[in-house]
Amino acid sequence: MFCPGKPNRDGWLKVAGCMKQHRVLIVGVGSIGERHLRCFQQTNRATVSFCELDDELRQVIADRYGVSDAYADLDTALASRPESAVICAPAHLHVPISRRLAEAGVHLLCEKPLSTSLDGIDELSEIVDRSGVTFSVAYVLRFHPVAQAAKQVIAGGRFGRPLNLVLVTGQDFSFCRPAYRKIYYNDRRTGGGAIQDALTHMINIGEWIVGDVDRLAADAAHQKLDGVTVEDTVHIIARHGQVMASYAMNQYQSPNAMMFKFVCERGTAEFDMVGGGWRWQDDPNGSWHDEEVESFQRDDLFVRQAVAFLDAVEGVRPPQCSLAEGLQTLRVNLAALAAADNHRWETVLR
Repeated sequence: MFCPGKPNRDGWLKVAGCMKQHRVLIVGVGSIGERHLRCFQQTNRATVSFCELDDELRQVIADRYGVSDAYADLDTALASRPESAVICAPAHLHVPISRRLAEAGVHLLCEKPLSTSLDGIDELSEIVDRSGVTFSVAYVLRFHPVAQAAKQVIAGGRFGRPLNLVLVTGQDFSFCRPAYRKIYYNDRRTGGGAIQDALTHMINIGEWIVGDVDRLAADAAHQKLDGVTVEDTVHIIARHGQVMASYAMNQYQSPNAMMFKFVCERGTAEFDMVGGGWRWQDDPNGSWHDEEVESFQRDDLFVRQAVAFLDAVEGVRPPQCSLAEGLQTLRVNLAALAAADNHRWETVLR
């Protein structure tokens, strides 16, 4: 049983000896799966097991994190009766794995994007509704303190109605993910390329704050990253209803940068997701006003996501990113890919 207490820095409640221990299965322990594993361990609310096909990696991760239940296949893992699972397989496998686990009554935290196509999602939604399991999509930037500040400030109407959203972001992907040539990233069919792997985070944040994208145009190309042919540079113009937006990213620049700017009826606010603060101005003759947010480490975001998911399983709060919200962002991904390939505006399907 989870008992009330005082919030701590991770935004969850803790009373010694009072928290339920959840049985959480991590499906796939590559880079992101390993991070989920250790961050669920850090909640002190989960007994973690994992499933990994690669024999060598399975042993390495089991030894590194002291996990005794490390399974070589999903059948064996399911036989252990996990209560919840985190799906960290390549994106094209998310839906079939989710369907199987949901049929078994397992609550699900599914890595982003939800999938690489719409195939099987209606069936998945029916299974989730019928079984009553919790389903959340792991758009972890929703737990970023700067993104949460943007949500509060913009959606709260402090500067009036948002009119224009501009995102500019980039990083040296070869430095951040040196194995990118050998993993899912090298093929769009498995969730690779800048649109499905990285820009999808930014689109999801934009939709979370100003509403769904309903149409867009896109330009995307492979400009630099060695050893792959998927797009590493993207420019999107979009409409979130009446809000005009543009998203620009590349995956080879030296500085790591991610800046959201919201131009509203009564002021402008810029949110720096890397620098960790935000600023605003509401007077053409005035100056910028700087605001701070709490500092954090990258794992902190994943710990908070794990805590929120366990809270959702317990009915304490709704999923931070629901299946319906994840599906909406998937539709935007697919529209962006089609727009870039066909050189035309695309309507985001409902």
